[in-house]
Amino acid sequence: MNDETRQQMKLVPFRNGLAWLMQSLALMRAQTGRLLLMVVLLQLIMGLTQVPLIGFLLILSVPALTAGLLQGFHVTAQGGRPAPSLLFVPLTSKGYAGRLFGLGALMFLVGIICVAMLLPADSALTDPELISRIEQGDVEALSALDMDSVRSMIFAFLIGLSISGTLSFMTIPLVWFQNRKLGPAIAVGLKALVVNWKPFLVLGLGLAALLIPVSLMAGALFAFAGGGGVFSMLAMAVVMLLVLAFQLLLFGTQYCSFRDVFRMEVDSELDGPADDSQLVA
Repeated sequence: MNDETRQQMKLVPFRNGLAWLMQSLALMRAQTGRLLLMVVLLQLIMGLTQVPLIGFLLILSVPALTAGLLQGFHVTAQGGRPAPSLLFVPLTSKGYAGRLFGLGALMFLVGIICVAMLLPADSALTDPELISRIEQGDVEALSALDMDSVRSMIFAFLIGLSISGTLSFMTIPLVWFQNRKLGPAIAVGLKALVVNWKPFLVLGLGLAALLIPVSLMAGALFAFAGGGGVFSMLAMAVVMLLVLAFQLLLFGTQYCSFRDVFRMEVDSELDGPADDSQLVA
């Protein structure tokens, strides 16, 4: 998208936060299977992050893959049927992939800094050999961890995730849909979040309210799965479906909030066919 067609951000009322949530649910209902398939593919890809070198590249590719999912929502909003291949389009788009990989590197650096600052130097989690054993599924290695180390690790992870999420929430769609450079996209994206803090607060409260019953249901299913057998497998499948659906809802609210704040027009929302390979970037 050329500079001349970029839309400036606007101040939206607080009630729009709830509207983004409802719009995301409507888009999910419109193309449940295709959008869910895209997020399943994303999770399968992220499952390869333990592979040396390839795993690191996959971590850096998270913003690009996110842009692909947002494109899937945009095609859905235009009444189209998003193809799963849309997930990978930003990775191969000249001029966009580099900026999105750069954002991935910045997010990775933020995570490393958070761990370095918040994890005690004498923590067992700083032992490379122990970490390697845990990654390989060695249950006995978990006994070497003390609760303080685990709490510090979780706290560092949540802080890093919060900062990375804040940096990327508006930056990714600004790069992908408006062809902005990475630095200005981060600055404008953060400003949009600050200026519109009220609707984003409402959105956060709405997501938290939905997360409570989802967590309770998942917990009950986990307890049921402990008995083993076919029903346990079905219970775990339902838990995974709930987690994936909630993750898809988050991506949907990211798209809907960006579309509203930056006045991105949709040609024909949920009305008529559209090419599932259509790109706006």
